Amino acid sequence: MNEVSHQRVKTNGIWLHIAEQGTGPLVLLLHGFPEIWYSWRHQITFLANHGYHVVAPDLRGYGDSDSPLSPISYTVMHLVGDIIGLLDHFGEQQAFIVGHDWGAVIGWHLALYILSHLVKIWDVHDVVDEPGRAERAFARYDYLTVIKKFLLITQTDNLIAPPGMEIIDYLRTPSRLPPWITEEELQVYADKFQESGFTGALNYYRAMDLNWELTAPWQGSKITVPVKFMVGKKDLGFEASGVRQYVEGNIFRSLVPNLEIVILDGHHFLQQEKHQEVSEEILSFLRKFPAE
Repeated sequence: MNEVSHQRVKTNGIWLHIAEQGTGPLVLLLHGFPEIWYSWRHQITFLANHGYHVVAPDLRGYGDSDSPLSPISYTVMHLVGDIIGLLDHFGEQQAFIVGHDWGAVIGWHLALYILSHLVKIWDVHDVVDEPGRAERAFARYDYLTVIKKFLLITQTDNLIAPPGMEIIDYLRTPSRLPPWITEEELQVYADKFQESGFTGALNYYRAMDLNWELTAPWQGSKITVPVKFMVGKKDLGFEASGVRQYVEGNIFRSLVPNLEIVILDGHHFLQQEKHQEVSEEILSFLRKFPAE
């Protein structure tokens, strides 16, 4: 990762830390929970080596980016504004957006507001209750254990803790690591969250009800830009609650007319678990739109 450079960029009233590499058309890689720019470490160099200017920010509330205290500073309007500010910083009118989890939520809404090309990786979210509750629950574990509990999830049904149990207590800590990640890589996340805490990341969930209100005028709007949607067939809830049927059905395609769907044999953190396949799939999508 020595060729990846780092800087902090002023955007939308805050400072975002970004990792970047390469030259060419701009590709923005947007992470989810509980991640940082590092979750795209495989794709950054791969895409840069294939002729793209790759930028992976720590989203607001994460890593070395600013972390406003109030949950109302984490609406999709704020999050999209941060990314538009990055486009302005680089002097770009258009970009490829690759989003995972909350990054995918940002990608969808960005596609509603400005013209861009979008690669979207599946997102699943849990609802977090009042401020402080989740932080107190997380604090019962060391940071590395918290990261392991989330990043190494293999559960495929909906992630719902039993009544009276916090989700962090419900999640298992695997006794062995899967082959796609090392203890040292997990420690990178743990160290960074030990510096930043989890409040900024959890505030995304605390703003969810407000997001429904703010985005109500766009109900039923179509995403008209080209989209490639990737999902792991073992992702949380994909086979439950009619999600697979929706993804493969007519309603999704009616809302996203220019849609390509790819289902891979993986779990939630697909860009790490199946990093080579995901990188190749992203590249095949990007090459459909040669630079002018």
